[in-house]
Amino acid sequence: MGKINSRMKGKRGELAACSAWREEGWEARRSQQFCGAGGESADILVEDLPANLHIEVKCVEKLNLQQAMDQARRDAAPGSTPIVMHKRSRMPFQVTLLFEDFCALLRGDLLDETNEKTEEPPKKHDNTN
Repeated sequence: MGKINSRMKGKRGELAACSAWREEGWEARRSQQFCGAGGESADILVEDLPANLHIEVKCVEKLNLQQAMDQARRDAAPGSTPIVMHKRSRMPFQVTLLFEDFCALLRGDLLDETNEKTEEPPKKHDNTN
């Protein structure tokens, strides 16, 4: 696949990831990325999350998950939790994170206490018919 096609595929995957977040009630957008210069640039940004996540998006049929997670860990800003949001064609998104980060999330340790909003997080849309 050529460089331009690869970029377009990446863009489509990131837009699909943003759409998935919106379906769950969160505002999401593609981030500005500068060819990897300086790192710390997630693929997408999700507004008002209760945790500081570095989201790496991969939409491929055969994902090297270790490589993707290594990239997310390498690019994540200090204090942010690296996750890989990934999917195959015609399949739902999945999220991968380190087990210790998953446990910290369950304990509430990753919650952003600097977020002074008292609003509850957006409620998930009912997709049942």
